[in-house]
Amino acid sequence: MDSPRPRFDDGTSLIFHDRNGAEISRATSPGGSPQEANGVLPDMSYKKYRNRPRTFPYFSYLPYDLEDEPRRQQDLAEILKHLYIAVEAGDFTPGAIHWTRELRSWLSLKFDPTKEQRIKLVRLYYELALAPGIEPSVSERFASMFMLLTKRKHYLRPLKDLVLDWRPLYREIKVFVLPSESGLVQTTNLKRNIKTLVKLCTFAQLYFDPEEVPEVLKEILPYFSTSFTESAFVTVGLINLFLPTAPAPSEKENLLPQHFLPTYYHLWSLVNRSRTFDVNFLDLFSRLARDSLPAKQIPFSEFGIFTKEQTTLIYTAILRLLEIPVGQATSPYSALVDLSSGLGIMIDRDSRKHPVAHHIARWIVMSLSPACLDQEFSILSLLEGLIQAIETFFHPSNSGAWTRTLAQLTYYLADFFVMRWNREKNGEMEVPTERRLNEALKRRFVLCLREVIFMGIYAKSGTAMNFSLSTLQSLAYLEPDLILPGALQRIYPSMQGLVEVHRTTSSLRSLQVLARTLIRTKGYRCHITALLGLALPGIDANDLEKSFITLSFFTTVCYNIPFEDLSKGRDDVQGNMLAMQWITTEMEKMEQEGSDIQLNYQSMDEQEEGMILASSTAGLSEFVTSFLGRVFTLLENLPDAARLRSASPEENIVNTLPAAFMPLLSSLSSELYDMALNKIVDFVANHVIHQARDAMAFICNVLCKVNPEKALAKLIPVLISSIRTEIDENGAGSTRNAAADVLPRDRGLVWNVSMLSMCVVHVGDAVLKHKQELFEIAIYMQQKCKGMPTVHISNFIHHLLLNLTVTYTNDYSLFEPESVAKGISATHWGSFQNPSKLNIKWHVPNRQEVEFAVELFAAQTKSALKQLGALTDGTSPIKRDGSGKEWSDEVSRNLVLLRLVLSGISVLFDPKGVSEGLTTMAAGVDADKSMSQANGHLPEEPLHETDHDATLDGTDETSIKPSFQYPTGYLLDPKDPLYADIHSLRQETGRVLHDVHRFLIEKQEDDVSCFGPLYTAYRAWFVDVGIERSAHLLDRVTRLLQADEQPYKVSGVRKDYPRPILIRRANVYHVQRLRHNAAPRARSDLDELLLLDLAESSVSLYTEVRRNAQTAGESALKVIFGARLLVIPRLLEAFKQAVKNNDFPRIKGGMYSLLFGSLAKTVGRHWKYTPDVIRTFIEAGSADKPSIQKLCSGGVFQIMDYGRPVERMAILNEDIVKAIAPAESVEEPILKKRKFIVKKRTNIEKKKFELAEELIALARESHWKKATRTATIVMSLGLRFDYVASENMINLITVGAVDAHPGLRGMYSQTLVALFTMVDVRAVCSHEYSNYIQGKQHFPAKIEVAVKSDEEGWTEKFLADFAQPEAEYYVDHDYPGWLVWGKSMPAYKASIRQDIEYDELEWAKRTAMGKLMTREWFSTCFKYLKQEPRDSSADKFRMASAMMLLYAFELMIRDELTVATFDDIKEETLAVFEDGSDKHQHRATAEILGGLISSVMDSSIELRKLVWEFAFPIIRKVFSDGLTPENSGYWTTFLHMILQGRDPRRAWPLVDWLASFKLDIDSNAAFKESSKIHLLHQCIVDAGWHFQLDKTITQDFVAHIDHPYKGVREAMGQTLASIFRTRYHESFRSVDELVETQRTASPIGVQPYRPTKEFSAMMDDIFSRIERWRHERPPGQQSPSAYTSGSKTTLLLLDSMLSSYECTQLLSFFPNLFTEQLLHMMDVKEDPELASLAYHVFRHLPNIPHRLGEDTDLIDVLIRIGRTSSSWHQRLRVMINMQIIFFRRLFLLSNENRQKLFDCVASMLEDTQHEVRAGASATLSGMIRCSPVDLRDRMVGQLRDRFTKMLVDHPLPKKPKTVISGLSSARTTGTNTPTPEQQRLVIIRHAAVLGLGSLIQAFPYSSPPPSWMPAVLITLSNKAANDPGNVGSSVKSIISDFKKTRQDTWHIDMKAFRPDQLEDLSGVLWKSYFA
Repeated sequence: MDSPRPRFDDGTSLIFHDRNGAEISRATSPGGSPQEANGVLPDMSYKKYRNRPRTFPYFSYLPYDLEDEPRRQQDLAEILKHLYIAVEAGDFTPGAIHWTRELRSWLSLKFDPTKEQRIKLVRLYYELALAPGIEPSVSERFASMFMLLTKRKHYLRPLKDLVLDWRPLYREIKVFVLPSESGLVQTTNLKRNIKTLVKLCTFAQLYFDPEEVPEVLKEILPYFSTSFTESAFVTVGLINLFLPTAPAPSEKENLLPQHFLPTYYHLWSLVNRSRTFDVNFLDLFSRLARDSLPAKQIPFSEFGIFTKEQTTLIYTAILRLLEIPVGQATSPYSALVDLSSGLGIMIDRDSRKHPVAHHIARWIVMSLSPACLDQEFSILSLLEGLIQAIETFFHPSNSGAWTRTLAQLTYYLADFFVMRWNREKNGEMEVPTERRLNEALKRRFVLCLREVIFMGIYAKSGTAMNFSLSTLQSLAYLEPDLILPGALQRIYPSMQGLVEVHRTTSSLRSLQVLARTLIRTKGYRCHITALLGLALPGIDANDLEKSFITLSFFTTVCYNIPFEDLSKGRDDVQGNMLAMQWITTEMEKMEQEGSDIQLNYQSMDEQEEGMILASSTAGLSEFVTSFLGRVFTLLENLPDAARLRSASPEENIVNTLPAAFMPLLSSLSSELYDMALNKIVDFVANHVIHQARDAMAFICNVLCKVNPEKALAKLIPVLISSIRTEIDENGAGSTRNAAADVLPRDRGLVWNVSMLSMCVVHVGDAVLKHKQELFEIAIYMQQKCKGMPTVHISNFIHHLLLNLTVTYTNDYSLFEPESVAKGISATHWGSFQNPSKLNIKWHVPNRQEVEFAVELFAAQTKSALKQLGALTDGTSPIKRDGSGKEWSDEVSRNLVLLRLVLSGISVLFDPKGVSEGLTTMAAGVDADKSMSQANGHLPEEPLHETDHDATLDGTDETSIKPSFQYPTGYLLDPKDPLYADIHSLRQETGRVLHDVHRFLIEKQEDDVSCFGPLYTAYRAWFVDVGIERSAHLLDRVTRLLQADEQPYKVSGVRKDYPRPILIRRANVYHVQRLRHNAAPRARSDLDELLLLDLAESSVSLYTEVRRNAQTAGESALKVIFGARLLVIPRLLEAFKQAVKNNDFPRIKGGMYSLLFGSLAKTVGRHWKYTPDVIRTFIEAGSADKPSIQKLCSGGVFQIMDYGRPVERMAILNEDIVKAIAPAESVEEPILKKRKFIVKKRTNIEKKKFELAEELIALARESHWKKATRTATIVMSLGLRFDYVASENMINLITVGAVDAHPGLRGMYSQTLVALFTMVDVRAVCSHEYSNYIQGKQHFPAKIEVAVKSDEEGWTEKFLADFAQPEAEYYVDHDYPGWLVWGKSMPAYKASIRQDIEYDELEWAKRTAMGKLMTREWFSTCFKYLKQEPRDSSADKFRMASAMMLLYAFELMIRDELTVATFDDIKEETLAVFEDGSDKHQHRATAEILGGLISSVMDSSIELRKLVWEFAFPIIRKVFSDGLTPENSGYWTTFLHMILQGRDPRRAWPLVDWLASFKLDIDSNAAFKESSKIHLLHQCIVDAGWHFQLDKTITQDFVAHIDHPYKGVREAMGQTLASIFRTRYHESFRSVDELVETQRTASPIGVQPYRPTKEFSAMMDDIFSRIERWRHERPPGQQSPSAYTSGSKTTLLLLDSMLSSYECTQLLSFFPNLFTEQLLHMMDVKEDPELASLAYHVFRHLPNIPHRLGEDTDLIDVLIRIGRTSSSWHQRLRVMINMQIIFFRRLFLLSNENRQKLFDCVASMLEDTQHEVRAGASATLSGMIRCSPVDLRDRMVGQLRDRFTKMLVDHPLPKKPKTVISGLSSARTTGTNTPTPEQQRLVIIRHAAVLGLGSLIQAFPYSSPPPSWMPAVLITLSNKAANDPGNVGSSVKSIISDFKKTRQDTWHIDMKAFRPDQLEDLSGVLWKSYFA
C-alpha cells in the first residue's frame, strides 16, 4: 500500500464549501506578487501533484490493497488520449463529452493530475467552452469541467502557474450585451447561456493578467454613455466581470490600483441613485482589496489600499445599500434609474450566490491591518461608527426588509475575519507582517459586533437567526472571554424558564453553536454539566421543535467530551458538591454584575479548575439516567406520523434521535453503557409503541454498533422469544390485510421484527455467535406469516445479508486507542484529532460470514422461486379464484422477498460473473448491425447515474469500454464454488421473474398490485450488482456526513472534526469507489429478455403498471450497454399501433417512454427511427383527450430539437489541443473517426430534408391544429445555412403568412422573418459557414471612420454635424465619443444602392419569395392588420408585423423582385387608412409605414426620397391633427421603431418637422399640443446626445412654463428634463487621458454634471419669475394662477431630474433657489396637487449625494429656515430633511456641521408651536441614535445637563394657599387665559421634558439601560410628572414607553434602578403593570 509519495496522499477536496453551499470562498488571496521573469522556476514544481498536500490521507485508510500511482496516471493518460482523438476528430457528442465524464469520475476518486497536466486541461476546457461552432448544451458541459478544474485557488496559483486570455470570453459575452454592429438579429442556434458565461467569468477572472488592465479599459470604456443608459450599465457590469484585480509586477508604477481608482469613482458618480452601480463597484473594490492585501508593492494605510475620501464614500454607499428607513425619507435609490439598465441585467452576478453583504464584508476585512489601531480615523473606526449607527435595527422588535441584509453582513464580517485570521496563522495567506491581524485588532473587531449579535440571535426571522448564530460562533472562536460571559448570562435565566419561550429556543441554539468553544476553553467547561441538566426539560413531546434543538445541543456535546466520571478515585473531590457550589456562586455573580461582566477564568488556578471539572463530571450518570427517561416519555407520547418523507416535526425527531444517541452512547464509560443497555432492553421488551417503532429501532441499532458483543447477547434472545410468542400465542400475521396499516394484532410482531432487523445491520461479525437462532427464526417466520408483517420479515433478512457481506467502518470511539490507554482525563475534553493520524477499525467480512450469507441467500431464494413456480403453474394450494386476493398477496410477498435478498447480497455479485454462461453482445451491437452501420449508427453507451441528461449514441466500438476499475476489496474468487452458486441463482431468479411477467400479462393483466413488486424486483435485479444501487447509497451517506460536519466547519481551518466524523469520511470514500466501479455492463440474452418485458409493460393499459415499468426501465437502461437501441423499435411499434387504434392509455405510455425519458436523446440521434417517431407524434396530436394534448405540447420542444442542424465545424486553437496529445501517433483513428462522422452527418441531413418535404405536404392539407404542430417541426427541420430552404417550404411559409387562421398566420409570418434574416445573415457572412459561427459579418455600407480627437473642436464639429441634413456618413451608435474617443468609430455610408451583397443561391430564394408576393398578398395582409385584435393586450403597435413588412418592402423597392409594385402599395395603404376615424386604421397604417420607411433607411438617397414623398404627408397629417388618446400610442411606437439606434439624420424630414414645434398658447386643444410634445420627447430620447436642435425648443418651453393645461405641462416638464439629461457628455480624447485627468483631479476623480452658465442662468430666471408670480397671486385664490401653473411645470422638471442619474447637476441650486421656494409651494392650501408635488420633490433633496464638504450651504439654509421662518409648517418640514441629511451623510459631515445641526434641533424644542416641539424631540432622538459613540456620549452629556438645568431653573409657581375655596386660583380652574409669562413657562418646561424624553427614546433597546438614564427618569418623574396639561402627559408617556420597549429584558433592566427609584417610577405609572 506504500505509495511512493505518501505526502500527497490524503485528500482535501472538501476544503472550502463555505456555509453557502457551493460558493467557494473568494476571499483567499491569489499568490502574492507574480513570478519574476528571470527567477524561472525549476521544472520540478510542474511535475508535482498539488501546491498543498491533502489534509486527509484517503488512500492509506482503506482495508484493502490499492492501485499504485503509476496505474492511476496511466489511466489518466488513456483518458487524455481519447479526449484528444475525439476533439481532433470533431466528435464532441458523444466522444469528448464521454471522456470529460470519465475525467470527472477519475478526479472524484481524489486522484490528482500533475500541475502541468492540470494547466493544459484548464486551457483546453477554457478553449472548448468558448469555441465557436460547438452546440451550446455541449459547451455548457465543457464550461462546468473548467470550473471544476479551477475550483480551488490552491490548485493553480494565478499568474505563477496560469494566465488566461480574457478576450475569447469577452467576445462571447459581448454578443449578448453590446450593441451588435449590425442591424441583423442573429437567429442562430449558436447562442449560449449567458448565465454560464457570467459564471465562467467568476472563475476565470482570477487568471486574467493584471498587465492587461489598460487594455481591458480601452476595449470596454468607449462603450460607456449615459445618453443611452443601457450602455453605462453594461460597461460597468463588464468591467466588474473582466477587470483583473491581481497585483501587477512591482516595477510597473502605472498599474497600481490608485492609478485607476479615481477613474472608477468618476464612473460611479456618473450614474447616481442606482443600486446596481453601488453593488458593482463594491464587488470590484472588495476584490481589489482582497487581491492587493498580500502584495508588498501596493501602498497600504489604515484605509487599506484606499484613501480616506474614497473610504468614506464607500461607507456612505454601504449605508445606502442597507436600505435602512430614516424618518420620512424616500429610498436613496431611484427605481427609474435601475429600470433603464436594459441588457445590463444579463450580466449581473446572481444576487443569491453573491449577496451584497458578502462584498461589503470582504472589502472591510481585507482592508484591515494594525495601522487601524493607531489612527483615530480608520476603516475600523468607520465600521464601528456604522454598526453603532444602525444597532437599533438589529433588535428583534425592529425587523423589516433590512433584517436579513444586516444579519448577513455581520455573518460575513465575522466569517471573513476568522478565515483571514486562520490563514495568516497557518501560512496559506502570505500577508506582509506589518499588515497581519493581531490580538488588539481582533479584540476591537469582536467588541464592535458583540452587542448587535446578542440582539440578532433573538431575531424573528429564521434566516436572520441562523446568520446571527453562526456569527456568534465565529466571534466566540476569536475571543471566548468577550463573548461567553455575556452568552452564559443570557442563557442561564432563559433555561431556568424566567423568560419567554422564544428566548429559550434561541438560547438552546446558541448553546449548540457555542458548545465546542465552551468545552475547549478553561473555566467555561465547568459549566457544561450544569447546562446539560438545565437543557433536559427541552425534550418535551408537546414542543417537538424545542426537543429537536435540545437533541442537537446534546449531540454536539457528546461528540466533544467523554462521559467518564473524573471524580472517581480522587480523594480531594467528593461527588458533585464542589461543582454545585461553584456554579451557584458564578450565577449569582452574573446576576449582580450586569452587562459589563468579566469572568476571569484565564487567571484561575489550574489545580482548582481541574477539581471543579472533575466534580462536575460526577453528575453525568444522573444526566444519562434522566435523559433516557425523558426520551422514553417522548417516544410514548409521539403523535402518529402522517406518512413517510413529509418534513413534519415528528419525522424530524425520529431522524434526530439516532443522531443524538450515536455520539452519546459511544462516549459513555463502560459502567454508564451497561446501565443504558439495561434500560433500553427493558423498554424494548415491555413496550410496543407503534409510531415510535422506527426511532426505537434506530436506537437499538446504535446500541449494537457501539458494543456489538454485549448488546446482541442481551437483545437477540429477548427479541426472538417475543417473536415466537407473538406468532404462536397471539396469532400475529395469520391473515392477510389489504390496507397499508398494520393490524393491532400484528403490531407486537412488527415491533419486535423491526428491532431485530436493526440490531443485525452494520454491527460486524458478532452476529455469527447467534447464527443458528437467526437462521431458524427467518425460516420460521417466512412459513407462518402473511399480510403486512411479511415485508418487515424480508427486510430483516436483507439487513442481515448486508451486515454479513459489506465492508464498512466499525469504529465509533471518540479517541484513538493509544490516547486512552492510560485512562481518560480532563485533557480529553474537546481534544483535537489529527486527520492524518487515524487508526480505523474496519469490518471486512470473513469466510464464515460469507458462507452464512450465501447459505441464507440460497435458502430464501430457492423457497421463493419454488413458491412462485407453484403459484404460476397452478400446483400451489392457493388458487386464483378471481375473488379473494390471497393469490396476489402470495405472489407479491415472494417478489418482495426476492428483491430484498438480491439487494442485500448485491456486493457479492460481480459484473463479469453476472452473465456467466450466457451469450453476451460484444459491446452490445445489435443483430441488424449492417443496417445500423450503413446509417452510421452504432450502439451507444449509457452513462453514470450522475448525468441524467445526455445519452450518447454510438461512435465506433473502440471508444466504448467500461470505465477504469479500481480495487474495492471484492471478496470472492471466480473459482470459488460460492461464486458460482450465487451467480447461477441470480440467473434463475431472472428467468422466474420473466415467467411471472408472462403469466401475469396473459392471465391477470388487471392485477395491478402484483405488477408493482414485480417491476421493483426487476429494477433490483438489473441495478444491484456490486453495490446496492437501488438504495442510492452514496447520496445517502454523503448527505448525512455533510449534515454532521456542518457544525464543525471553521473558515480557514481544515477538517477539525471529531474522530467519528473523520472515520465516516473514510467510509464514504470506500462507497465512492464502489459506486465508481458500478459501470455499465455488457448485455446478455437474459438481460434482453427482461428489458423487452419492461418495454412491453411501459405501454400497458394501466397507469400504475406503466409507471412502475417505466421507472424500472429507466434504471435498467443505465446499467446495460446498448439497451436503448434494443427497446426503441419495440416501443415505437407499440406507439404506432396505439395511435392507429386511438388507444389513449397506450399513446401516453409510448409518448412518455420515447420522449420524456433518457430515450429521447437516443431517438433523436438515430435517424433510422426519428422520422417515424415524428410522424407518429404528429398523428397522436389529434387524439381527443386533454391529458394527451398536454403531453404533446410538452413534447414538441424535444421533437423540434431533433430537427436542429447537426454541428458541422468548431474553430479551436490547435496548440492548446495539441498540448494534450499522447506520445504515440493517433492520426489513423482520428481520420477514421472524422470520416465516419462526416458520413453520418450527411446521411442524417439527407433524412431530415426528405422528412421536411413530406411534412410540408402534410401541413398544407391538415386541420389547423395539426398544421400548427407540423409547421413548428418543419421550421426546425427545413431552415439551413447551406440551402436556406426548399422551394416547397418557401411557398408554404409565404402563402401561410396571409392564412385565414390567426394562429397559423402569426406563426408563418414569424417564420417568414426568420427566412429573410437567414438569407441576410448568410449574405453578410460572405456565404461562409465559418464566418457565420464566428459571427464575422461584412456590411458593404459600414466604414470605420478615423477619429481625429487631437484636433481642436473635433467633438463640437462632430455634434454640430447632426444639425445638418446632409452627411457623408451616418453614426448610428450612441456610444462613440460620449465618455472617451476610441481610435476609430463605426459609421455607415450615407447612400448605397445595395447594402447587402447576395450570391446566386440567395437571389434565387428571394426571387421565389417575390413571385408569391402579389398585390392580393399585400392587400390580404393589410386587411388582417386592420382586424380588431383578439384581446386588449394585443392592441398595440406590433413590431412583428412591421418587421415582416419591412423585409417584404425591401424585396419590392430595393430588389424589385415582387409582383406587386410600389404604386400598388401606395393605393393599398391609403385604402387601409381610409379617413382615419377608427383606431384600428391608425394601427395598421402605423405598422405599414413603419415597415416601409425602415426598409429604405439603409439604401440609396433616391429610394429614400421616393418613400418619404409618399409617407411624409400622411404622417404630417396625422401628427398635426389626427392624434387621439386612443391612437397616440401606436404612433409613438412607430416613431421609436424608425429612430431607435439610428442616426437622427436618416429620418431627417420627420425629426426636422418635430423639432420645429412651437407651443400655441391660444390653442385650447390640450391633447393635440401634449401629444405632439410626447412625440418630440420620444424623438429626443431616441436620438440622445446626438439631438442638436434643442435650443429653440428649450427657449420656447421655458418661456411658457405657466401653460394652463395640465397635460401640456407634464409633457413639457418631461421633455425639458430629457433635453438637459442628454446635453451632458465628456468626450475625453483617449482612455489614458481620462485616467490621467481623474488621477490628477482628486482621489475620487472629477465631479461630473457641473451646471453650465446658460443652465444656471435659466434656473435663476425660472425661479425669479416664480418668485414674482408668487407675490402677484393674492393669497387664498382658488383658481389656477401663473404661480401655480409655473410651479407645477418646474416641479415636474425637477422631479424628473432628481430621480434620475444626473441629479447632482442641480446641487448648487438647493440652498438658495429650491429649499425656500419648495416650502412656499407646500403652503398653497388651495392647490393640493401643487402642495403634494412640492413635498415629493422636497423629500428628494437630502437623498442626492453631495461631494465632501459641499453640503455646508444647504445645512446652513435648513438651519436658518428652521430658526427664523414665520410659518411653523416650514419649520416642521425642514426638520425632516435635517434628520435625513444627518443619516445619509453620517460619514461625510464635518464636525462643525454636526454640532450646528444638533444645536438647531435642540433649540427648536422651545418652538412656540406644539407640533414643532414634538417633531424636534423625535428628530433629536433619531440623530443621537445614529451618531457614532464618542459623538453620542458627548451630545448626551451636553443635552442632559442643559435640559435638567432648564427644568430646575423654571419651577412651577406654588399654588396660593387660599382658604376660601370659591376664590381658587386661575391655576386650578383653567378657565382664564394664562398670561404670556405662564405660557412661556409651560413651553420651557415642555421643551425640557421633551428633550430629556428624546434622550431616553434614543436608546429604546439598550439593555441594561445606560448608567445616566435612571437619574434622568427620576428627574422627570419627581420634577414634572404632576404638571397639568401637555407637560405631565408627556412625562407619563415617556416613562411608560420606556417600560414597554423593555418587557423582554425587564428582569435584567430592573437591576439598574435602586428600589426607591423603582417606587418613584411606579408612582408615575399610576396603573399597575398588570392591569
